[in-house]
Amino acid sequence: MHWAPAGYFAGEALSSRCRFSNLLGTVYRCGNLNFTCDGNSVISPVGNRVTVFDLKNNKSNTLPLATRYNVRCVGLSPDGRLAIIVDEGGDALLVSLVCRSVLHHFHFKGSVHSVSFSPDGRKFVVTKGNIAQMYHAPGRKREFNAFVLDKTYFGPYDETTCIDWTDDSRCFAVGSKDMSTWVFGAERWDNLVYYALGGHKDVIVACFFESSSLDLYTLSQDGALCVWRCDTPPEGLRLKAPAGWKAELLQGARDEDEEEAEEESAVRAKAVPAAAEQQGKVKYSRLAKYFFNKEGDFNNLTAAAFHKKTHLLVTGFASGIFHLHELPEFNLIHSLSISDRRIASIALNGSGDWIAFGCSGLGQLLVWEWQSESYVLKQQGHFNSMVSLAYSPDGQYIVTGSDDGKVKVWNTLSGFCFVTFTEHSSGVTGVTFTATGYVIVTSSMDGTVRAFDLHRYRNFRTFTSPRPTQFSCVAADGSGEVVSAGAQDSFEVFIWSMQTGRLLDVLSGHEGPVSSLCFNPVRSVLASASWDRTVRLWDMADSWRTTETLGLTSDALAVTFRPDGAELAVATLNSQITFWDPENAVQTGSIEGRHDLKTGRKELDKVTAKHSAKGKAFTTLCYSADGQSVLAGGMSKFVCIYHVKEQILRKKFEISCNLSLDAMEEFLNRRKMTEFGNLALIDQDAGVEDGAVIPLPGVKKGDMSSRHFKPEIRVTSLRFSPTGHCWAATTTEGLLVYSLDTQMLFDPFELDTGVTPVRIRAALRQQDYTRAILMAFRLNERKLLQEVLESVPWDEVEVVSSSLPELYVEKVLEFLASSFEVSRHLEFYLIWTQKLLLVHGQKLKSRVGKVLPAVQFLQKSIQRHLDDVSKLCDWNRYNIQYALAVSKQRGLKRPSEPLGSDEEADASDDDTLHLLGAGQGVGDGQLV
Repeated sequence: MHWAPAGYFAGEALSSRCRFSNLLGTVYRCGNLNFTCDGNSVISPVGNRVTVFDLKNNKSNTLPLATRYNVRCVGLSPDGRLAIIVDEGGDALLVSLVCRSVLHHFHFKGSVHSVSFSPDGRKFVVTKGNIAQMYHAPGRKREFNAFVLDKTYFGPYDETTCIDWTDDSRCFAVGSKDMSTWVFGAERWDNLVYYALGGHKDVIVACFFESSSLDLYTLSQDGALCVWRCDTPPEGLRLKAPAGWKAELLQGARDEDEEEAEEESAVRAKAVPAAAEQQGKVKYSRLAKYFFNKEGDFNNLTAAAFHKKTHLLVTGFASGIFHLHELPEFNLIHSLSISDRRIASIALNGSGDWIAFGCSGLGQLLVWEWQSESYVLKQQGHFNSMVSLAYSPDGQYIVTGSDDGKVKVWNTLSGFCFVTFTEHSSGVTGVTFTATGYVIVTSSMDGTVRAFDLHRYRNFRTFTSPRPTQFSCVAADGSGEVVSAGAQDSFEVFIWSMQTGRLLDVLSGHEGPVSSLCFNPVRSVLASASWDRTVRLWDMADSWRTTETLGLTSDALAVTFRPDGAELAVATLNSQITFWDPENAVQTGSIEGRHDLKTGRKELDKVTAKHSAKGKAFTTLCYSADGQSVLAGGMSKFVCIYHVKEQILRKKFEISCNLSLDAMEEFLNRRKMTEFGNLALIDQDAGVEDGAVIPLPGVKKGDMSSRHFKPEIRVTSLRFSPTGHCWAATTTEGLLVYSLDTQMLFDPFELDTGVTPVRIRAALRQQDYTRAILMAFRLNERKLLQEVLESVPWDEVEVVSSSLPELYVEKVLEFLASSFEVSRHLEFYLIWTQKLLLVHGQKLKSRVGKVLPAVQFLQKSIQRHLDDVSKLCDWNRYNIQYALAVSKQRGLKRPSEPLGSDEEADASDDDTLHLLGAGQGVGDGQLV
């Protein structure tokens, strides 16, 4: 049996085993919000993915699945195990939220507006076009077709918009754009087949049944609420007896006891039934009509939610205001403006305490606790596309900059943004961390470079140039003392001191805009790439003189150093990546990436993707933590990982399959090409809430500049985590994080036939711990490794760690770092870490380049535990101090108070009350 050397697997793991891990930077895009059954998590659609925000544990997690278009609606089963996710194209995914996987694919053959499960979980209804369709809900067992159509309901004349079920799942209501609401029976009731309710002058936004009743509330877009009373309770519905051939068939089925499949049936309704048909039937009467808008106020109602137990109605409006009312009296509890844009979706959790709001215009997700009037969650993504990102040195944080001028810092563990800096007045072009990890340096088109402090969350330095200029990139040296930025219009590189904020030098020499800057991690050398087809190396120790000028065949777009500083990679406009030795200014290799990039064809492009790709190139580059691979991305949906030494493509990641974005497909859809031109030129979504409204001739109202457009897919920035276990990309979709898939991983190391789990456990029984650890790491099974390491007595850890070979120390450190994230044995693993670093510290220093990612991963895990434990300790210390202070005060007050005081009287009253309570308890016990 032949095995490849260890280094091969270390590099290979990043290329082939990275999987999509999380989506940051986008918290809500469009669609409806849902709370989970326990009410602790919000399920939010983000583009063509779905993210679950755990509000109790302060974590967000994106499900590892994607639809073909943006998600339109999400239906959650009553037990919280299943979800139906439907996209704008009508494709549906049946998803298990327990195992986070897709169980079934289905196509509804049309655009679906909403989907809702019945409270008993046996049926679900979708509104599609002007009809409603009821399906049998998927069961627990595996089925060939999980979606079986039961009934189709006709009646509305325009598109159906909303659904609500009664508590007993006997009836459901459907709202429509034709200003009517329809009540349908889930079964064939004798006294209710269908019922149409009018009374509105605009589109129905929501309809809700009262708890354990057929009474109904309907809300329209013009801010009107109608209260409908039903003369029949839900128990008064009579099941229709089958007649004719169905009765005979049922009789025959009883005799023969045959199981027959249910056939699809249609229920066709009339808006105004005949008077004879209405006798003895369910009747509705309008009790009241309320208006949300005051006289002269035209604020469209856009979303609503109703909590049946507490009778709370939450309504959201186009101006970003929401109202909280108590029904049926329509008492206003409170109202608040939470956004500048329309509220697109509202959801209430099971207890009715938390309200989730989604604003698609700004990408906001808010969770509001209405009783305490405070935010549980307040998150917002970047308004415009992200441009750049950077990892903190320990890999815990990611900072992103965007065209909207905002700088946001994200926690990689929780997935939440915890601080936003808004000091820049124009688009941010570059972001970077200093070596300490507590200072962020950003460049912007507003002519400033700013430094932000993560301790006090403030902008403590602002660097400017003598003449106003637009900065296109930024870099900070290893010490964090020197900051540099490249100018787009003056072709110069500016150098500032972080300590004083003064301009130290202006480096001239480039004849085109400076596109990228990078400091050598080891030496004080700055590399600057420019559109003048050169990369210049500036030596800080030698008064910033140009030591070398590297001549290129095309405009330079990105430059980066290898982590050990011994190699330089440059991406150029002709789709090439060239590698250079910075010491000798010699080119060591090149990669032709034009065919790997595979750009798509935009809807309005007249040139094919194959020929238009000549103008496309890699715009962002970064090395992996071990320096063996280079990651490249650009104006395409692909991210390529290349092996530097072999100069071959290792893997190509498709970052998105969302056809709602432009330039996703290689070929145009021929069905959109007509003799009059491309159908993509026409705003298809005219009249919908988000679409552009096509004005009729003579109409003066409305925004004439509003257009429906599709954002183009692109990768603007890529970075590997310093820990070496994940990488991140800023894309049109958001901030995508890919990490090593450790679930299904069999990566043996120097394995031979003598290494088996049986022999490893036999060595443990003989207390030969070192041999057991070496064999376990050669087999490299996580559970077995955990068992072996935890079997070592804590007082023998030092002896065992000193006997480990140098090659295995790094592997043990990596395992400890990953174990810190999941294990409860914190002190035991800290002892292992301490002993390994004390014994092998000097040897590890000599191999700092290879060991650094493992040590940084370890530092990240320990730092997280330090933060958690320190908070807990501070809280406990405060509680103990409080308890001591209270006990001291009580001890001091009692002897100093004179007899017969009020306090003593109160105490005696309390005592008597306690005694009376005890006496009553005894008496009750005797009676029993």
